[in-house]
Amino acid sequence: METSKDIHRILQEYWGYKQFRPLQQDIVEYVLQGRDALALLPTGGGKSVCFQVPAMAMPGICIVISPLIALMKDQVENLRKRGIPAASLYSGLSRQEAEAVLNGAVHGRYKFLYVSPERCRNAMFLAHLQRMKVCLLAVDEAHCISQWGYDFRPPYLQIADLRPLLPGVPLLALTATATPEVVEDILEKLLIRPKKVFQKSFMRENLVYYVIEDEDKMGRLERIVRKVGGCGIVYLRSRRKTESLAEALCKRGISATFYHAGLDHGERSRRQQAWVENQVQLMVATNAFGMGIDKPDVRFVVHLDLPDTLEAYFQEAGRAGRDGKKAFALLVYHASDRETALENFEKSYPPPAFIRRVYAAAGNYCQVPPGSGEGSVFAFDLRDFCHTYALPVPETASALAFLERAGYFRFSDSVEEGSKLRFTANYEEIYRYQVAYPESGLLLQVLLRIYGGRLFSGYESVSEKELARYCSRTDGRERDEAWVKKHLAVLHERSIVDYRPLPQGPLLTFVVERCKPGLFFLPPEVYRERKENARRKLDAVIGYATEHSLCRSRYLLQYFGEEKSQPCGFCDVCLHRRHPVPTKQDRDRLLAEIKPLLQENAVSLRELSDLLPEEDENLLRLVWEELLGEERIVSQDGQRFRWT
Repeated sequence: METSKDIHRILQEYWGYKQFRPLQQDIVEYVLQGRDALALLPTGGGKSVCFQVPAMAMPGICIVISPLIALMKDQVENLRKRGIPAASLYSGLSRQEAEAVLNGAVHGRYKFLYVSPERCRNAMFLAHLQRMKVCLLAVDEAHCISQWGYDFRPPYLQIADLRPLLPGVPLLALTATATPEVVEDILEKLLIRPKKVFQKSFMRENLVYYVIEDEDKMGRLERIVRKVGGCGIVYLRSRRKTESLAEALCKRGISATFYHAGLDHGERSRRQQAWVENQVQLMVATNAFGMGIDKPDVRFVVHLDLPDTLEAYFQEAGRAGRDGKKAFALLVYHASDRETALENFEKSYPPPAFIRRVYAAAGNYCQVPPGSGEGSVFAFDLRDFCHTYALPVPETASALAFLERAGYFRFSDSVEEGSKLRFTANYEEIYRYQVAYPESGLLLQVLLRIYGGRLFSGYESVSEKELARYCSRTDGRERDEAWVKKHLAVLHERSIVDYRPLPQGPLLTFVVERCKPGLFFLPPEVYRERKENARRKLDAVIGYATEHSLCRSRYLLQYFGEEKSQPCGFCDVCLHRRHPVPTKQDRDRLLAEIKPLLQENAVSLRELSDLLPEEDENLLRLVWEELLGEERIVSQDGQRFRWT
């Protein structure tokens, strides 16, 4: 076993940190003793270090099971940047692509292999796994194994089946959000013995939670941005809304950009990097943004739509204030949001018979015979699919989303996935080709510069748009995607590369083979339990948004099982409790500020708040209501008021 000095050396050499965060060293040392554990650390607590450092301290490969492909790709890319060989294996890879990765893992080319949970029941993966020298099995986002989790995936139940194949290999499960019921479920289903849990309090003393009720969300957001300052994230549920909001903010003089999974990889990377480097103040995004982002100086996270669960909200809000300085997590809510959320909830759980019908139709549409199709990717036009099988579009979209959550399908855009490429020729053959064919040779030169030797050992996702940009920069001649695709096709024909372009538009991936008739896994009790559990979680979100008596921080902590917590003293509920009525000192000060402003011009309460940005909005509102009641201010047009 490595000594404390050794793991600190690894931490400093690869991650640049001199010290571990709270609990990290305890977890690392425990794993190095060859023991199982569950690590429950809040967002920003540094979960990945807990398995990456001990794996680096042991001979062999670490298998990481993760349900989120975007997170897999981010972590693999981050490890490679640190000089640590890593690869990922997920649904959508062809058999040849998967076999190339697995052979590399067997021959010791990688230190980390990230796999989706569906691989745990794949025969080819299991055969190769037994030939690998595995030092650690890490299960990320471990709440997904639980029927009480917020993203239950049946394939996670097969993880325990790997353990007899890996005798003596320790297992470390990790999650940022889990209720007490979920914790117990994880320990049972992963066979963690003894039931060892490392848990850090979910309390974030520097993070102030606010719920603000306001119908004018755009106006409220603008005031938040100007009042708080610094960089921030705004979360919305719709891709279209992220684009329109970012555009509107820019028109109002606020530096903003948008991010969602519909952008190609290169564009997402550029936008993310601009925000990380503070070239852009505000990132307006769907929940596709934030995984693997390590930006410590985020001063605020604003949700303009209700999240699906408090688990998701806690993770997203927790991206603020990782530097330990004061930061804000704000939910801007309106009463109509509740009705919208309940309508969306009902739509997301169509009847089981309809879900089965959509599943069968999808298999027929893609011409996948029962018992086959695992890993196959197909172009999937939802409207054409619905027209072909006379299915209603909204309900069908909900049924497909349900099937995706259950682990049968995965939906993505072709821009999100990227085409696949690997070298089939050796270095010498590539060099000769470059000399003989300079035009295509330029493309090979760019590929070698970007990906290096990785293209010789496995398939890499490539963006034709990015390659065109790099080629144009190299010799100053303008090139486009069509030029890149044409030359890649030629290189493929001449056996220099294996190029696999993806069809354009939305893609459907069969995560597991198509079930045979009668074997479709959707028992009525499972459907009912999942719907009831999801409704309880939505009710908890609505309760959080409408709560006026319990401290916001305490509400969240109690949800995650921390009953003995104290009021934070800074959230909107605590501030209102501390100042139920303005003191004479508060009133006199505010009157001295308000009176001259309202004598000069008629203003609304919102405009007054903008004119007095240093004042607490709750306190300002209370004094405003007192002035209205005393008829010391009168309405001029129903919205703006003057001093009488």
